Amino acid sequence: MATRSASARYEGFGREGKGHVSLQSGVLSDQPYDFGTRFGDTPGTNPEELVAAAHAACFTMALSFALAKEGYSDGTLQTSAKVTLDKDGDGFAITRSDLSLEANVPGIDPSKFEEIAAGAKAGCPVSKLLKAEITLEHKLTT
Repeated sequence: MATRSASARYEGFGREGKGHVSLQSGVLSDQPYDFGTRFGDTPGTNPEELVAAAHAACFTMALSFALAKEGYSDGTLQTSAKVTLDKDGDGFAITRSDLSLEANVPGIDPSKFEEIAAGAKAGCPVSKLLKAEITLEHKLTT
């Protein structure tokens, strides 16, 4: 199976420090992150945004494969994820990941779709990785 990697570098410490994150694929290369990108509105990325992207992508692909396994071959899936970072004692914790899905799957019964989507939410590798509460809101058009 695949092993993927990413790296982060941080120069300086605390609020004054500046970091850069890179992905093995090169899609992100020395992308800036720091206190301002994580807790403010400074341009750049942050770990929670990257987890949200990973969760949205993982769930959407898992659902696509689950629908294909059930014989569906046409439609669209659009997922967003909102990852929440909360204070946890002296530190922080990701406490939830809220998935929001808009799907168009012609001919599917809504209860069947909900069953398949719930299975994809539970079975997606990123969902399994996260110890946070994971919710799924969806809108289906057929």
